[in-house]
Amino acid sequence: MAVKEITLGYPAPLGATFDGDGANFALFSAHASAVELCFFDVRGEVEIARFQLPERTHDIWHGYVPGVVPGQCYGYRVYGSYDPAAGHRFNHHKLLLDPYARHLQGEFKWHEAHFAYDRGAYDRGNTRKDLSFDTRDNALWMPKAVVTAAVERCNTRTRHRVPWQRTILYETHVRGFTMLHPDVPESLRGTFAGLSQPQVIAYLKSLGITSVELLPVNHHVDEFSLLQKRLSNYWGYNSLAFFVPHAGYLAGDSSEEFRTMVDRFHDAGLEVILDVVFNHTCEGDHLGPTLSFRGIDNASYYQLVAGDKRLYVNDTGCGNTVNLRHPRVAQLMMDSLRYWAGEMGVDGFRFDQATVLGRQEKGFSDSATLFQIIAQDPLLSTCKIIAEPWDMGPGGYQLGHFPAAWAELNDRFRDSVRRFWRGDRGMAPEVSRRLQGSGDIFEHGSRRPYASVNYVTSHDGFTLRDLVSYNNRHNEINLEDNNDGHRENFSCNHGVEGETDNHQINSLRVRQQRNFIATLAMAQGVPMLLAGDERGRSQGGNNNAYCQDNPINWQQWKVDPDLQQLTDFTCAMLRLRREFPLLQGVGYSAQPYHSEAGVFQWLNGDGKPMHRKHWSEADNQLWGCLLEEGAQTGRRLLLVIFNASDQGHQFTLPDGELDHWHRLVDTACNQSPLRGDWLAPVATFAVAPRSMQILVAGAVPANWHPIDNECGVEA
Repeated sequence: MAVKEITLGYPAPLGATFDGDGANFALFSAHASAVELCFFDVRGEVEIARFQLPERTHDIWHGYVPGVVPGQCYGYRVYGSYDPAAGHRFNHHKLLLDPYARHLQGEFKWHEAHFAYDRGAYDRGNTRKDLSFDTRDNALWMPKAVVTAAVERCNTRTRHRVPWQRTILYETHVRGFTMLHPDVPESLRGTFAGLSQPQVIAYLKSLGITSVELLPVNHHVDEFSLLQKRLSNYWGYNSLAFFVPHAGYLAGDSSEEFRTMVDRFHDAGLEVILDVVFNHTCEGDHLGPTLSFRGIDNASYYQLVAGDKRLYVNDTGCGNTVNLRHPRVAQLMMDSLRYWAGEMGVDGFRFDQATVLGRQEKGFSDSATLFQIIAQDPLLSTCKIIAEPWDMGPGGYQLGHFPAAWAELNDRFRDSVRRFWRGDRGMAPEVSRRLQGSGDIFEHGSRRPYASVNYVTSHDGFTLRDLVSYNNRHNEINLEDNNDGHRENFSCNHGVEGETDNHQINSLRVRQQRNFIATLAMAQGVPMLLAGDERGRSQGGNNNAYCQDNPINWQQWKVDPDLQQLTDFTCAMLRLRREFPLLQGVGYSAQPYHSEAGVFQWLNGDGKPMHRKHWSEADNQLWGCLLEEGAQTGRRLLLVIFNASDQGHQFTLPDGELDHWHRLVDTACNQSPLRGDWLAPVATFAVAPRSMQILVAGAVPANWHPIDNECGVEA
């Protein structure tokens, strides 16, 4: 390497910037006393040069090194006080990763040298172990940041923007979705390249979803505790590098693979939404490793306990909380979002534990600085933004309190719908509100029904099949004595815990899965499906499979007629949803444009409007939802009937409506739940136990073919 000098350089942009003649390096640290830039060979194994950054401008340490070319590996050593009581944990013996790294060379490997304190002293009974300075060099086991060339992007690329009201989310995992896919080459399985294979995208399109939401794709590392158990962090909520695609998801060695995947999805008319983790990092609590932020400027990057700055505020439950109130830390997160939305082309973000983003000195605020920055950003303000509206800290549950432009995961929908189909009494008022867009939660500040992201299952909890097969969690393989995961799942095994050969129980379980899928499709708001639910995927009762990188989590692709029927049913329900704009809900009932689009009406079993007394009947588990559309252009009615009782009931069609009713769906029909038979006017008909029926009067959806009327219903 011919590099022999370093000049002052510039404080912006942060990170390593190649200009054709060399590279500028800029790193933020408000409390450091010196910063060393360390260069390594092409494999990132041997240190070949070291320079002290010569200039500091407004807490940005910077320098320019002529002759540096793309591919140069580097890291930082940051000097300063090692004084945990004051919040400072500098240790120049630890090679640190640049927070703005765009590419990494080498793998992260766990080693005792990653800890800035003497763990051995603690093991010998020293309770103040974090005050014992460790002098071992960790460079050999650290990945190195890599200088990258500026990439010219084509600004004329057209993105496929799906209106919120027509959005259907599909939550999946890059690795797990293709690991067992028989039509994906083995070398590509579990990667971005595998996910972008034509046959995979064709399957996603066939489902009728519009937007693929990927679990975290940022480069992450496994927790030390999992390594000791020979487990791994499969979900990836343990970020180390906020600009780098996770190396384990790359078939090759270039982040262009991710961008190519996004382009292929856009070509197919699908959006890409990323689950991002800006609330905590992989460095954990005060006993965690020093890999990047902790060693660069611990007191700036993390929220520390006011009375004891050795300790971290733990609103996340993951050991630390990122200090997003610091302008440079907020800048890092915003720059990362702009990178993924701009250079990588993604269409939106789902923020993990998003309450952290809005926490201020006196609690949560929907006008927090970070929210305002996103709202005014020319690029990010056009993206879909979804909040997981809670964290683990005081006052952390903030459902319905995020900015108007945000959507929120609605766990009230999840829990009420689960309880209703489980057979809990008195659920009609609660479920009806959830089906009508949860206006009691979101109807304020010009928000619309699509502020509610409705879901029954997600990666965090039971799969749909397990929801109807287990009363209790079974997380023993996580090696936490089955103490992890949700305790209350509002699930029901219908008579036997887990898998069974009992035909009657299995039939009811399949019916319940149909009920959940149909309920989700017929509700106002944005539906979100968990990948694999449409194929009956089971995790064996594990409701916290975050550490299982194996077939427990991987999508199953085996051909099974029963599972194929559930997939076909899911496709049909999403197609039916698209047929009725009123289900897509652009406004609440109090808003005038809603009444122009159509009306909701709730009916009892006699086909009459529901009144207060009906809603207050705890045993009322049979009722219908009547939707009317096209009063001016051709009247059409949709009637959705719910029976969560374990008894069959009679339902009467409403009086004075259109003459011909077609029954499109009967979830109790195990052989053919998708129907096409018609009912006589003013008919009274049976609704089987724990089932739904969907009827239409007026124009029948195109390509909804009538079938044999033999239903084969089993109670």
